[in-house]
Amino acid sequence: MDIDSERRPAASPERTQQLEQMYQAFNARDVDRVLREMTPDVDWPNGWQGGRVTGQTAVRDYWRRQWEAIDPTVTPVEFTALPDGSIRVRVHQVVRDRAGTLLADTFVNHIYRFRGNLIHSMEIEET
Repeated sequence: MDIDSERRPAASPERTQQLEQMYQAFNARDVDRVLREMTPDVDWPNGWQGGRVTGQTAVRDYWRRQWEAIDPTVTPVEFTALPDGSIRVRVHQVVRDRAGTLLADTFVNHIYRFRGNLIHSMEIEET
């Protein structure tokens, strides 16, 4: 761990657990479980094709289309609370095509903003 990361405040245990469980559900393709963590009007990035989708139905449709074409696995490795109340999650992202061929093996940051206890938006930040 570098000196800068030691200075960053960790996310709360409750928020960390919520997001860890969400990533587990995503990797298991349990869409309903993931969507329960989002506001009905969630603003979500289309990291696969670009742009954004709005609302739980649009997120569900986006992921179903995505999973028909590629097989992403996203594993959180670090959670950081940001001054504005959002949470930055550094993730290890492995993407394979449907035949199992590796397409990408990278680290990116996901920035979550909340409304109450639910995710209201997410941004992808390249590292």
